[in-house]
Formats: sequence, structure tokens, C-alpha cells
Amino acid sequence: MEEIVLELKGLDCAGCAAKIENLTKNINGVDSANLDFVSRVLKVKIEDKVTPEVVTNEIKDIVKKLEPDVIVSQRDEQSHSHDHDHGNVDRKGIIKIIIAGVLFIIPWLLKLEGMPRLAVYMAAYLVVGLDIVIRAVRNVLAGQPFDEYFLMAIATIGAFIIGEYPEGVAVMLFYQVGELFQGMAVNHSRKSISSLLDIRPDYANLEKDGEVRIVVPKEVHIGDHIIIKPGEKVPLDGIIIKGSSSFDTSNITGESLPKTAGEGDRILSGFVNNEGLLKVQVEKEFGESTISKILDLVENASSKKAPTENFITKFARYYTPVVVFTALAIGLIPPLFFGLDIRDWAYRAFVFLVISCPCALVISIPLGFFGGIGGASKKGILIKGGNYLEGLNDIDTIVVDKTGTITKGTFKVTKIDSYGGLSEGDVLELAAHGEAYSNHPIGVSIMEAYGKEIDKDRIRNYMEVPGKGVKVEIDGEKILVGNKQLCIDNGIDIKESQTLGTVVYIGKDNAHIGTIIVSDELKDNVAKDIENIKSLGINRTIMLSGDNNHIAKNVGELVKIDEVYGDLLPQDKVEIFEQIMEESKGKVAFVGDGVNDAPVLARADIGIAMGGLGSDAAIEASDIVIMTDEIGKIATGIKIARNTKKIVTQNIVFALGVKLIVLALGAFGVATMWEAVFADVGVSIIAILNSIRALRI
Repeated sequence: MEEIVLELKGLDCAGCAAKIENLTKNINGVDSANLDFVSRVLKVKIEDKVTPEVVTNEIKDIVKKLEPDVIVSQRDEQSHSHDHDHGNVDRKGIIKIIIAGVLFIIPWLLKLEGMPRLAVYMAAYLVVGLDIVIRAVRNVLAGQPFDEYFLMAIATIGAFIIGEYPEGVAVMLFYQVGELFQGMAVNHSRKSISSLLDIRPDYANLEKDGEVRIVVPKEVHIGDHIIIKPGEKVPLDGIIIKGSSSFDTSNITGESLPKTAGEGDRILSGFVNNEGLLKVQVEKEFGESTISKILDLVENASSKKAPTENFITKFARYYTPVVVFTALAIGLIPPLFFGLDIRDWAYRAFVFLVISCPCALVISIPLGFFGGIGGASKKGILIKGGNYLEGLNDIDTIVVDKTGTITKGTFKVTKIDSYGGLSEGDVLELAAHGEAYSNHPIGVSIMEAYGKEIDKDRIRNYMEVPGKGVKVEIDGEKILVGNKQLCIDNGIDIKESQTLGTVVYIGKDNAHIGTIIVSDELKDNVAKDIENIKSLGINRTIMLSGDNNHIAKNVGELVKIDEVYGDLLPQDKVEIFEQIMEESKGKVAFVGDGVNDAPVLARADIGIAMGGLGSDAAIEASDIVIMTDEIGKIATGIKIARNTKKIVTQNIVFALGVKLIVLALGAFGVATMWEAVFADVGVSIIAILNSIRALRI
């Protein structure tokens, strides 16, 4: 299946966007279509048997019929252009409004009557309303009659027919003023969202044959060397081979503290180099780099619509025709069946039509969700769709993996006990020399703790005992470094340690001289983070671990997790997770980072991957990626989700509430077209401005 990605420059009508999306879905050979109104990007998946050019041409025809001013072009991958027509003021629109405004007040100033009065109002109407009437006619011919243009055209032409010329012009005038403000509000929120995503590097300094050339990042390949100057964005993921610097990583992780890196350290695209001149060897192609993945995740998020968004889209599809037929009934039934004044009831019907446009909902709801997703990405939380953002509100159980999620996954010496007159330093020195040839993580951590040069001339007769430890001669004395079983096998009586972690016993000349405890460290503030998550109303926290049960249970107690399961293989994790999902009343989230977590991440209602150091498989399988590897970001994500839901709910209640009140007043003849225009355009502007609040965390 192939994907076509098109950009629709100049698309500012949310209703038309929904129509274009629906008509595109009906094209032969189209599997799915998603038009993101915020970024104006249409993504279409087509079946293998159809040619992309044919589908693209059909889409261009659809757009031409509905929105002739919109330019359809192939998406320019490099710029990921977040429209450059953002801030452009609609000068033509302003001039039309001024001319129509002047014409509108002339009959009142000159006290015109009869034909002159009609002629001036008609001129004002044509200036400000002709394009809307043309669009309405065009949409009717395209078989898409029920939209705001149709409602406005019928209502205002109707006002002229019943002699309410000023109101016919006023509705168009205020509608155009409202559209102008609405366009500005939508563009403002588009700019706010785009600025969040404005992290794509524009160029790279490629070093080849002793020369440095400025190229687009796409032209750089794995193994190439790039130069990064102070103040520049890192264009591609790579390893520093010369120089050191501190980096502003907030674009990627949401963290304000700078990160220092030197030769041999890995840096990610999107970091900003604060001071040093660096030479970097590129590790990933541009399309695979961190920055590209982040942008793709955030930009594709809009294709996974939240249930609320889907509901509003369907609602708008049925709501407008219902309103049109209700208006028809209001205008015709009382005069025909009860002999009432046709002009009065026709006026009420036209007012009813003006109010009914569902624009406020159609625009503000997707903007709210996109704002929430954009705001979360600023905090280093990548949410792959509005459905997952909304789903965070319904979590009642969080299941976590241990290593890499609760603990750092790096081993450290945490305790040394010494016996028989030796110091802790003596015990550590003997153990480090005993592990000198080992590459086991436990052995490596003991050598790191010792931290000095190891004199291998002191070591003789080194022998590894599989699964138990090491036998060695150091300075001619027999040394054992290993587990309890190694000591028992060699007839050494040991003092057993009950401390949490992996226990390494050291024996010398058949006596127990010391014990070293090596532990996987807890992540910083993890206990507080778990407490914060629980305080948000999460009913159950559960830990699944492949580590031994005793260690897993101890870690669970330290961070106050409700239930702990240890000694699990990957398939056991899936099995237990299935049980947890059956028992749970709400949604279940799983948090993990390793390759072996991918099956559970994919199975969860919401899979959350620790992305900064996590595996690609886990990131692919998950729904939410946390770039900083901090479990505390889950609480931030839940708060963002709740804030977004609150804003979206406010918009729905406010827009429908005001509309229903004014619809009722209009039907009973209390509301005039002036109130109707506020109920339509005013509500839209307020709802859009409210949606922008979702960006603020």
C-alpha cells in the first residue's frame, strides 16, 4: 500500500476540510484519507493497483470544486513546511469589509427610500457576499449542499426577499468580519503549534576531503563527518569524535538543564550546541534520526482522531441537514396551516439558519487535541494520537517493567563488608584483581568501584567457574570471588548477607574475608514519581520483572508499588498482563523500555515506552514515548490529557449551549439576525482562542 502526502495551501475552512476528506475517501482505490486541518496536510493510503497520479488529479478536482483558491501540491519533505501564509493578513477581505461598511451606512445617513435604498444595499451585499453565494452554488453543484455558505446564502437572500435589506447585508458583513478574526485565531494557534515543531535542522556542515560544505541534512550519510559550531542545531544523530560542549536538549527532552558531552559520547539531532566546536561521526540517516521520528510522530498524531473528534465530525454531518429542514418547517408550517404572517415566520427561519453553523465545534475540537499533543511534545512526551491523549483520562491501572523503568539498569557496588582484620579497601582490591579478566556486568561494576589500574603481573592461574564465579592466585595466595555455592564447594564457611542486591563473597586461604553487594540503582525520585501518579486517582500499580522474585519484591516495597511479580519470561509477562486487563475496570497502561517489553506494550490499552535510551522495537510498539526515561512524566502526561479534555468539553458545552439558546429564541421570534451572527461567528472565535490554552502546560 502506498501513501500520497499532499499539502493544501490556503485551506482555512474546517467544514470544507471535512468535505475534502470525505470525498477523497470515496475515490476508487483509496483505502483511507486523513486531512489534518492544523497542518493542512492530506495523507491518502492507496491500493497497489491504482496509480498515485490518477488519485492526486481526482483530489485536485475535488479541491478545485470546493475551494478554488486552495493550492494542492506534493508535500515538500525537507521543509515540512508549516505554511508560510501563517501571519498573512487577508487584505482583500479587509478592503471588501470597508467598502461594504461604507455602503451599509449611506442609506441611513442620506435617509434613502424605495429603489435607491435597495440599490445601495444590493451593491453592499454584492461586495461582501457575492463570493459566499458563488461558493454555496458551487457546493450544491458538487453535491455537498449543507454547509455554512449554503446557510448564509439562503438566510441573507431570504432577508432581501422579505424586505429586510439592512439585516441581509449586516449578516454577510459581520460574518466576513468574524471569518477574518476566526482566520487570525486559527493562524495564531497554527503558529503556536508549528513553533513547537520548529526543531528541524535546516542544514549540516559536511566535511569531505578537507573541505566543509553546507548541505541539506538529507545529503549526509552514515559514517560521514559533520562540523557543529556553537549555537547550531545538531542536524543528525552521531558520536562526537573531536571536541566537547554542553547542549540545550529541551527540544527533545523538555528538560531545561544543559547536558555535557565529549569525545565518544552520542548526541541526538535537535540538540542545540551551546559553546564548543565539534566534529561528529553520523550514525543515522536523516529520515531515521531522532528529530525526524519526533516530527513524524507528532505530525501523524492527528490521523489517529480522539473519540470526541470523531463524534463531532459525525455530529456536524447530520446536524446541518436537520437544522435546514427544521428551518423550512418553521418558515412554512405556521403560515400554511395556521394562517400566520409568512414574513415574520420566514424571518425566524432565516435567523435559525444563520445560528446553526457547526463551525465552532468543527475547528476548535481538533485544535484542542493538537494543542495538547504539541504541548506534551514540548515536555518530552510524544503522544502518537488524539485517541491516546484522550485515553490517558481513563487509566485506572499502570503496569511497569523494573529494569530501565524503575531502576537505571546499571550495576553499582552499594556495600562492602570486611572480616578477619582486612579493610573494605583491601577486600575491594582483591575482588577487582579477581575479576580482572571478567566481562560480566557484576565484575565490571566491581572494577569500576575500585577505579585504579589493575596490576595483572600479580595474577596467576585465573579460572572461571561457570555460573559460580572465579578462582585465582593473587600474590601467591588463593582467592575466590563468587556466589555462595562457590564458597560451599571449596569448604569455606560464610556469613550470609540479607542486603538487597547481588551478593559476591570473597574468600582467601579457605576463610571468608569479605562480602560485596552489587545493586541495580533506583532511578532518581522514582518513589516520589510513583506517589504522584497514584495521587492522580490511579487505583492499581503493578510491577512485572524478569529479575528474581526477592529483589523484585524489595524494589516494589522501596517505591511503594501495590503488586509485584518476579522471575518472569517475556511470554509470562504477556500472560499476567492479559489477566490484569481482564480484572481492570478502566484502561490499563504498560510502561517499559526493553525489546522484551514490545509484546506487552503492543497489547496494552496504552503502551508507554521509555524512549531516550529505550529500544527501537519498544518505541515502535508503543502509543506514547517518554524521551527523558523518567516515569514522573506519566503524571505530567495525565495532567495534560485532563487539561485538554476539560478545554474540549468547555468548547462543546459553550458552543452547543449558546447555539441552542439562540436557536430557541430565534424560533420564538425573540432573537434577530444580529444575535444569530454572534451565536455563529462569536462563539467560533471564543472556542478557538480557548483551544490555544491546551498548549500551555
